[in-house]
Amino acid sequence: MADIEMKNIVKKYGDGFPAVNDVSLDVQDGEFMILVGPSGCGKSTLLRMIVGLEDITSGEMKIGGKVVNTIAPRQRNLSMVFQNYALYPHLTVFENIAFPLRLAKKPDDEVRRRVTETAELLELTEHLERKPANLSGGQRQRVAMGRAIVRQADAFLFDEPLSNLDAKLRGQMRAEISRLQRRLGVTTVYVTHDQTEAMTLGDRVAVLRKGVLQQVGSPRELYEEPANLFVAGFIGSPSMNFLPATIEKAADGTHLDTPLGRFPMPEKGHAAATDERSVLLVGVRPEHFEDATLVSDEKRARGAVVRAHVDVTEWLGNELYAYVPYEAPEDLAGKLRDLSRELDSDQMRTQAVVALDPASLITEGQEAELWIDTSRIQLFDPATGENLTRDEERVAALAARAEQTRQAQRRGQNGTVSGDGAAKAEAKTEAKAEEATETKTEAKDEEGTNPD
Repeated sequence: MADIEMKNIVKKYGDGFPAVNDVSLDVQDGEFMILVGPSGCGKSTLLRMIVGLEDITSGEMKIGGKVVNTIAPRQRNLSMVFQNYALYPHLTVFENIAFPLRLAKKPDDEVRRRVTETAELLELTEHLERKPANLSGGQRQRVAMGRAIVRQADAFLFDEPLSNLDAKLRGQMRAEISRLQRRLGVTTVYVTHDQTEAMTLGDRVAVLRKGVLQQVGSPRELYEEPANLFVAGFIGSPSMNFLPATIEKAADGTHLDTPLGRFPMPEKGHAAATDERSVLLVGVRPEHFEDATLVSDEKRARGAVVRAHVDVTEWLGNELYAYVPYEAPEDLAGKLRDLSRELDSDQMRTQAVVALDPASLITEGQEAELWIDTSRIQLFDPATGENLTRDEERVAALAARAEQTRQAQRRGQNGTVSGDGAAKAEAKTEAKAEEATETKTEAKDEEGTNPD
């Protein structure tokens, strides 16, 4: 196994366009890193530079502490699984898995032993004498994974391996890949445009936009504390709603006036209200709405109730989605349409998607009272996309917790991390937790000494 270190990586093609632009990213030894973003964001190009299939225009790529910019792909000891499986149709499953060992001229007994072990791991033993044409899509993908595993490489690289499978099989294969990576403990870089795969598979997720790295963190960190408007809109399904809002200061406090109604400014948003901004974008996750008629009086007081016209409803048995169209200023509506296209959603109108309890009786075409959990909303600068309510203390705490979870999983792998390695990893995690605590303490001390 090996860590992968990327420093200021740039890839420019003949026309000078930077497909990957100044990306710096460290993938730790044994980590499952996800590269995610919309089509054309540079994630596959970055993966191909790691394996050596694309030249690096500038920057430094290290694998296991060794600079590999000019090293040929076959000398990097990496295994890659492609979107289209890339199996040899004339070879059996056994020979497809054994192919890299045959190239390395390994003895026949070693080839048989390693292929058999890999087939048992992937539950392919009964298919070893079959040809790829006689296998299902999921079985072919497992054969491709077996060919990668049998090499005992330093790292696995996956390039959208599940995109050719149907939805149900994708769910099954996600679980298999996650289980396999945890068991083997091999450094893994996985490219996908599907944010559901990103949220369920990775230890950490790196979000790319037009070749630029936007944010790196645990799935929970990206979901709850997005760095900017793009990350907030990309992570989550259905995606976050963005409502234009003006700030109103009155005798009873500061309020946000949105197309869905007026509600109090959340406590964490007061810093944004002090700046000279006439308009903000309010980000509300669909699940942070509820049917107001199903909310208790105690809970209702902890949020805000708005009235809205419901255009369309979708009842799915276990959940109910309501679509609420609204009017937005033309400049902001254009910005939201551009963001929607960039997120591959191509939304035709400005609307909010609301996730409700399936017991709700709200139907399309009616005025409905919706409760909003105002403590969970995010505020964004429409000009820069910056998240104005991002809590750095919470970000540090979430990162430390995610690292603790990862190290606990690694200790559970049979001997993957042991002795000094485990001690160093645990010390590193504790140091991060202490740093987060110190940051929080310093912030409180500064707040206590502030004369305002």
